Formats: sequence, C-alpha cells, structure tokens
Amino acid sequence: MSAWTTADIPDQHGRTVIVTGANSGIGAVTARELAAHGATVILACRDIEKGARAASTMTGDVEVRRLDLADLASVRRFAEGVDGVDALVNNAGVMAVPERRTADGFEMQIGTNFLGPFALTGLLLDRITSRVVTLSSAAHRAGTIDLADLNWRSRRYRRWAAYGQSKLADLMFSAELQRRLTANGSPVLSVAAHPGFASTELQSHTESAQGPLLGWGTRLLGQSAEMGALPTLYAAVSPDVEPGGYYGPSGFGEMRGDPKPVGRTAAARDERVAAELWTKAEALTGVTFP
Repeated sequence: MSAWTTADIPDQHGRTVIVTGANSGIGAVTARELAAHGATVILACRDIEKGARAASTMTGDVEVRRLDLADLASVRRFAEGVDGVDALVNNAGVMAVPERRTADGFEMQIGTNFLGPFALTGLLLDRITSRVVTLSSAAHRAGTIDLADLNWRSRRYRRWAAYGQSKLADLMFSAELQRRLTANGSPVLSVAAHPGFASTELQSHTESAQGPLLGWGTRLLGQSAEMGALPTLYAAVSPDVEPGGYYGPSGFGEMRGDPKPVGRTAAARDERVAAELWTKAEALTGVTFP
C-alpha cells in the first residue's frame, strides 16, 4: 500500500458518521477530518462541554450528543435518537485504569471498551448503511479472554491484563460481526483499526504513577494524534478495505507510520471463542443483533 493521507479521503458529502469519544485525541481528529471532507459528524461524548469545545475547532457539519459507554441506559438513549447513519466509529475507550465498575456492574475497561460499543452497534445496526469501525490496540497481543470471569470478579485485578482483554475482545467482536453480516447477506462492512503508539490524552488517564511516564514516553517516541488517526480514517472511508480487515501503522512494531493491513494473534482468530464471547455479551447487555 502506498502512503495514504487525509488528502486521499473521498468526498463525504451526504454521509452521516458517528464517532464516539470525539472530544479529544484520535476521535477528535477522525471527526474533524470527516467533517472537513463533507460528512455530517455526530460527536458522541460523555462530557458534552469537552465535546462542544472540540466541535468549535472543526469546520463543516458537526453535532455533539451525550453518550456514556459505561452506562447502558445512556447507550440506549443515544441510540433512540439516531434516525440513520452511514458509519459508526467505535473509538472511545479507557486504558489501564484502577479497578472500578460501570453503572451496570461491569469491570470498567471491558464495559467501556467492549460491552458498551457492542450494545451501541447492536442497537444501531439496522440503521447503519456502510461500515462499523472498531478500535483495537497492539495490546490485544497480550490479552486473553476469560469467559468465566470476564468482569474480574474472582481474579485479582490487573489493570494492563484487563486492558489487553478488552482490546482483544474488540478485535474478536469486529471479526465476528463481519462473519455474521456476510452470513446475512448484508453489504455493511465491519473493520478494525489501531493507532499505534500515538500521543493522546489516553495515556495520562491511567490514574497512577504510570500516567506521567506514559505521557512522556508517547510524546518522545509516539506519533501525533493526526498520524494515529489515519488507520481509523482509512478503515472508515477507503474503498479498498477488506471485509473484516484490520489496519494499523506500517512502521516498526506497528508503533508509527502510514496505515496498512496488520496482523492479529491466533487468539484473535479463534472463531469458537469469538462466538462464545458474542453470546456472553448479548446476555450481559441484553442487546441482540438484528
């Protein structure tokens, strides 16, 4: 793949795109570029004020709506207000936070990063006409899915292991969604992406001594949020994406560089576990897909 930049984004006029977590970082860049190329962009943000500040820096047709992925009631309210959408970008997430629970009692990272987006996608799927893009991470490589204790109730909580599990779940969800879309004859694509080692606010929100160190490391070694958003933008708009594809940076260790197709672990390709995870997510969220 030759170097792909925002100059390669096709005209987006007439398309409506939802970007979760669009008030900062990768999500804000994704929303900004899609709007600049003509899309109507809904910035789905937990913090409306931060979303409004981000929207004020963008050109084009943008709107801020409240969405808290750590609260299924909020997810349902948001979905009820959507009439139709071409693409959904499941960008919002948390990383390596201390042990805590969502409004529904889920471990915070699996709840925010996977179960919330799973429910949102299921509630909107009959109104999505083009694509679902789900953000994973290179950290999926260190993740394992514990179906018996997905929410860390019997295991000793380990924040990075919980993050890896959530990002592996995202990647497995994206692939399983594509398998189900294909089986149903749907033209909608499910695609995954990851930003590499990008300098955003995510690293500073671990609420630990690691936060400043991670922030310093990403500023020193990581790429900009603008570069980190390219795999997401590519997945969202390129006519060349493959159904069920996974895109990330092309450089060493997938830490930085232009977007390209990237690999995934054997665990991420386990269709049996993916199907079981899907069933588990339906039971936990109460959301079944059309």
